[in-house]
Amino acid sequence: MKSFTINKNDSGQRLDKFVAKTAPLLPQSLLYKYIRLKRIKINNKRAEISTKLSVGDVVDMYIGDEFFAQVERKYDFMSASKQLDIVYEDENIMLLDKKVGLLSHPDNEEYSDTLITRVKRYLYEKGEYNPDDEASFSPALANRIDRNTGGIVIAAKNAEALRDLNNAIKNREITKLYICVCIGKLKKSEDTLEGYLFKDEKKNQVFVSKEEKPNSKYIETHYRVIDYKNGLSLCEVNLLTGRSHQIRAHFASIGHPLLGDAKYGINAQNNANKNYKKQFLYSYKLIFSGENLGSLGYLKGNMYQINNIWFVEEFKNNKL
Repeated sequence: MKSFTINKNDSGQRLDKFVAKTAPLLPQSLLYKYIRLKRIKINNKRAEISTKLSVGDVVDMYIGDEFFAQVERKYDFMSASKQLDIVYEDENIMLLDKKVGLLSHPDNEEYSDTLITRVKRYLYEKGEYNPDDEASFSPALANRIDRNTGGIVIAAKNAEALRDLNNAIKNREITKLYICVCIGKLKKSEDTLEGYLFKDEKKNQVFVSKEEKPNSKYIETHYRVIDYKNGLSLCEVNLLTGRSHQIRAHFASIGHPLLGDAKYGINAQNNANKNYKKQFLYSYKLIFSGENLGSLGYLKGNMYQINNIWFVEEFKNNKL
């Protein structure tokens, strides 16, 4: 028999989910059977499969030790780089300046050195995270940015903060502002673009249309022109709906692709600017303004901004 006391990061989840993560070798059919037969109990009482766990609950599992057996762990995140640009940090969250070229999460080509693995290594070496002490939670990113886009990414240190961040983003209580350089002079100095975005899976590319199409999703992109020179527009963008590649595809759809965007800016305009190998797009500002930020309520009204963005300085210094 093994007993587990529920901590903050394991609370709020269903009993069956907790057991599945704690005893990974236990077949699902046996898991449900053992709960029904009271071989898995909460606070020495019978529990339902869907019972939500609370901090301080004691989960007793009268099952064989072989179901808990795990191979010796080797923490993959320890091979990640130590380089981490922290904009803000407290006991709940981190705001990170993700550089262009760095993946937010592992993919098929890069597994060990990503933003989230760097976060895990940083917190592990700092003594704030140990996988052996957690039955189910690990530090996670609440938002993500494409590899070729830089900017502020939010990381949650605990499960409660992650839930609050996800809810705040869903309820638009966190404003995410981007800055970009578009080719050409936009007709309006400020506008809200609307449309429908759909993805071509074969081309791994999204497209924007004015009319709704099957499987398309409605998008809104608000922009404000900050400056214009040399046939380029410097814009601040408020992403009112967060879709994959939304900013890049939306501006390209109105004839003003982002400078250096090889995927959505393949046209005569961008061909004249082949010297720019990276898309000029950065998530540069976050504003916490919601009424229901939960454990993050202390952040209400605060603004976090990355100031010295190199391409903005290049723009202002007439180098673009």
